[in-house]
Amino acid sequence: MPSNKSGITVTILGSGTCVPSLKRSSCSVLLEVGVSKLLFDSGPGTIRRLLETGTTIFEISHIFYSHFHPDHSAEFIPILFYTKYPDDHQRNAPLTVTAGRGFVNFYTRLKAVDGHWIELAPGLLNIMELDNRKQDAHRFKDFSIKSAPVVHNEESIAYRVTSSDGKSVVYSGDTDFSEGLISLAGHANLLVCECAFPDEFRVKGHLTPSLAGEIAARAKVDQLVLTHFYPECDRTDIEKQCRKTYNGPLILAEDLMKIKIG
Repeated sequence: MPSNKSGITVTILGSGTCVPSLKRSSCSVLLEVGVSKLLFDSGPGTIRRLLETGTTIFEISHIFYSHFHPDHSAEFIPILFYTKYPDDHQRNAPLTVTAGRGFVNFYTRLKAVDGHWIELAPGLLNIMELDNRKQDAHRFKDFSIKSAPVVHNEESIAYRVTSSDGKSVVYSGDTDFSEGLISLAGHANLLVCECAFPDEFRVKGHLTPSLAGEIAARAKVDQLVLTHFYPECDRTDIEKQCRKTYNGPLILAEDLMKIKIG
């Protein structure tokens, strides 16, 4: 039966980076759409943050990876390993993992190290590779997904999630300035966008506040959330820099922050 839940609930699980921090875990975002719970990236600290929201990994139906860097994917191994633990909480529905081209090979190489400890029972793990050269789209029970290539790694993609009642959230993953992201995020209700470094410390492959703001402004999104902060961002007026290019509703992400769309 269709869910009577409307809209999308977004929880920032990790607003940080690879730099260890007591304040910010590495990259991860939880989306609740209908009866589905979707995980976008799973950097270190993700499972703990999920538990702090009252969610276990067995409730996650889909994981979407923006790319394969450890600060976005490192807890994929613990998620699979814990799934095999023989306690009262077991996965009884398949976990679907979606990423750009090359993820099957990535998983195969992980198994070369960890072997059967990260191999789930037949039928419990589905892997989908999306085209990282152009937009791709798929429909699921409670939501649809559209992806687009962005400028970071070869496999890097951003995602747009649309609920059955038409609400939309875009997750950028790591990216430099990207026309593809602008197109994907067009008129979205919420853009969760990386903002790794202040304007004066721009690093290739990442966005700054004013660049993220320009993307949001050109895409005409309803609301912008900046996340993926390196420590330099916590010592800078990120909001002021973003306001050079974007005048709409703006949120600076914190771990466990929850945002309701619709």
